[in-house]
Amino acid sequence: MPLDQRFKGVGAALITPFDEQNEIDYQGLKKLIDLVTEGGTDYLVVQGTTGESPTVNSKEKREILAFTIKNNYKSLPIVYGIGSNDTQSVLDCIKETDFNGVDAILSVCPYYNKPTQEGIIAHFTAIADASPVPVLLYNVPGRTVTNMKPDTIVALAAHPNIIGIKDAGGSMEQSMELAARVPDDFLLLSGDDNLVTTMVSVGWHGVISVIANAFPKEFGELTWHALEGRFKEAAKLQLAFLEFDTLLYIESNPVGIKKCLEIKGICSSAVRLPLLKASDELGGKLEKAMIREGFL
Repeated sequence: MPLDQRFKGVGAALITPFDEQNEIDYQGLKKLIDLVTEGGTDYLVVQGTTGESPTVNSKEKREILAFTIKNNYKSLPIVYGIGSNDTQSVLDCIKETDFNGVDAILSVCPYYNKPTQEGIIAHFTAIADASPVPVLLYNVPGRTVTNMKPDTIVALAAHPNIIGIKDAGGSMEQSMELAARVPDDFLLLSGDDNLVTTMVSVGWHGVISVIANAFPKEFGELTWHALEGRFKEAAKLQLAFLEFDTLLYIESNPVGIKKCLEIKGICSSAVRLPLLKASDELGGKLEKAMIREGFL
């Protein structure tokens, strides 16, 4: 089976805009979809962690997905986040989801209950067996505690319905090992915006990006420079984003990127508890960085 080209390049991990009453801001979501689409994003990721999925209820998730599909005027591929540390709840969600317009699901490594590597394999095998669309694994040990080890990922790559992984482990050693060991048709997608150029240089295929929410054109140029072998140009852009990327996560994700979108006039920076809006100090630093790097 050839590499699924739909998910090569940049997937924007869409934030969920809220109004000041903490309701979904669909006008802001429409402006966001237009921004990333016009900026050249290759596909949309709905209700990943950056979409504040832990504090968006099931009904809201379905409505956000339906709205995104309806307003996806370029018919970009759509990846939908369905994950939990309870395997059965994931299977139930799959049964309840209308997959018309959904091209793949992104499912996070089980968090909190710390399964063994064998338990992770069993979890994702059950999900892949049940899903009517392909599955992208999501490894983010900074949030889940458990790292999906290369042996585990290689084993899961043999499943015909598991087509790739988003990895935000921050380990270049693991990234290189995966590039060397997984099948040629298995998608390797960075979950770390600040490592895209480096990961692509050893064989990775793109990124599911937080930064692409606010700066889709610039981050798309960075990624495709790297994918097409123009590493000097990619590195220049990568270094321009370096300090900026660090600032985004000081008060947790998606607090920083939402502040950037507010500065750009796309939507409010409102987040749901237990997250808090960006502090004035962080907002000032982000705006200065945006001006300095020519992103505003």
